[in-house]
Amino acid sequence: MDKAQQDALKKAAGIEAAKLIQDGMIAGLGTGSTVKFLVDELGRRHQEEGLEFTGVTTSRRTQAQAESYGIKIVDIDDVDHIDITIDGADEVDKNFNGIKGGGAALLWEKIVATNSNQIVWIVDESKVVDTIGKFPLPVEVIPFGAGHVIKKFEAKGYKPVLRLDADGKEVRTDENNFVVDLHLERIDHPQELAEDLITTVGVVEHGLFLNMVDKVIVGDPNGPRVLTNANK
Repeated sequence: MDKAQQDALKKAAGIEAAKLIQDGMIAGLGTGSTVKFLVDELGRRHQEEGLEFTGVTTSRRTQAQAESYGIKIVDIDDVDHIDITIDGADEVDKNFNGIKGGGAALLWEKIVATNSNQIVWIVDESKVVDTIGKFPLPVEVIPFGAGHVIKKFEAKGYKPVLRLDADGKEVRTDENNFVVDLHLERIDHPQELAEDLITTVGVVEHGLFLNMVDKVIVGDPNGPRVLTNANK
């Protein structure tokens, strides 16, 4: 599938997901290429249809995009709840376990998600897999002592790689931390891995989002389809 086809599927999923946001809602807006189409559609509805809602964003770049349409964005600590959060995902499996953080926004994404009444992910069909792990698992790490954390991961066979930008400099998150990507190929025991990562000193958060999502809207050539998590 070429990029234009993939973008068309992402756009269709984003437009479908935008229908879930109604007047008066407090909505979490995620980060990434699929969410960009969602925010474009919400901006259109705000300007053309008068849709009024309050947004909480998971990254500064989503905030800038939303505000450019005149969408009201507030700080997460200024709201007592979030009705729904719509975000992308890098991978999601049949057990509704997902990997996020390809765009380095996993910490803010997880904070917004855990404070949401409903979580919806929008993905194109290439992101739906049998077992997660092919996509490298992002782990947000404090810069101080990051080299030691990477050595610990190496000793455990996690195949860690410090994420660098095009200039060879460390990628920094919105909280100014580093991202270490674990090239695991497949994750058969995500719960145990999540526990091991989060209890490693120096790790701030990891990109495993396990059984958190309520619905996944998949951009499909035949039109968006919705997968509903029966365990939620």
